[in-house]
Amino acid sequence: MTDISSLTYEELCEFMKTLGEPEFRAKQIFEWLSKGVLSFNEMTNIPETLRTKLENIAIIATITVRKKLIDRDHTIKYLFELCDGNLIETVVMNYKHGKSVCISSQAGCRMGCRFCASTLSGKKRDLTAGEMLLQVSYVNKENHISNVVVMGVGEPLDNYDNLIIFLKNLKDENGLNISHRHVSVSTCGLVPQINTLAKENFQITLSVSLHAPDDMTRNLIMPVNKKYNIKELMTACDSYFEKTGRRISFEYILIKNINDTFTHAEKLSKLLKGKNCHVNLIPVNHVEERNFLPSDKHSANHFLETLLKNHINATMRRTLGGGINASCGQLRSSEYKEFLKQKT
Repeated sequence: MTDISSLTYEELCEFMKTLGEPEFRAKQIFEWLSKGVLSFNEMTNIPETLRTKLENIAIIATITVRKKLIDRDHTIKYLFELCDGNLIETVVMNYKHGKSVCISSQAGCRMGCRFCASTLSGKKRDLTAGEMLLQVSYVNKENHISNVVVMGVGEPLDNYDNLIIFLKNLKDENGLNISHRHVSVSTCGLVPQINTLAKENFQITLSVSLHAPDDMTRNLIMPVNKKYNIKELMTACDSYFEKTGRRISFEYILIKNINDTFTHAEKLSKLLKGKNCHVNLIPVNHVEERNFLPSDKHSANHFLETLLKNHINATMRRTLGGGINASCGQLRSSEYKEFLKQKT
């Protein structure tokens, strides 16, 4: 069975040719997929004979809403169930410039970052390109999305091939037609994939989860650093900027007594001096299974002030969705725990 929701537009055109169908059928189907349909029967301008044929030889991505939570700040979190029962999270956030959707790229994660709920039960599987696009198209029906962030459950660059197809389909003018300049892709620091992504020359924003200014601190909280250390990561980021001209965004969670001291702020300033980048400071979300606490307000503000004083472009991220556990993996993790309780 061919997963046509994970084909590029050009590949879908070729697939239609093999069925003896005109190219405009590919355009119609691609448009439907970009509208978040969950079955061939919803494609009402496709002849019934073709819909029946497709049901026998092809599949499309499907999701079911397991939970939908809305916070006071209008942040919306969807807990989606995939066709095989795996759970993922998708979050819609409201900003002055429009609505952003944060999507998942994997069911679970194998990166092992110690502060993150997404990695608690490990990686179950990669998401297909169609499942990634469906998260956007499904929530777009009622939220009118203008920006896409691939920063939910999973490590996007650990699912590289499907990510690239998703990014191509997201931008395609026959579908959602969302410019790559409105797209951010997160990574914990997979250096080879960063170098490969730079060669794609996409105009996306690369968002690097840095979270520490030195190897000793980063090794404590991010196992990936033992494979690709900070020096290697910075070299890859510099190369990415040189090839794409796109400013790097560095994510830095503030963990009390771990990485939030004045010394850490000074080290981070030295590390990023002269780079075309932006630092997003984020108080860590408390995860029940982890022992990390967010920095107190005074320490967080002092950290930000130190960066600004050293001429590092930085902001403190506004906390959204705190009332609905909108941090990556929290709702999925609690749902799995509830499921296990019911089994016992």
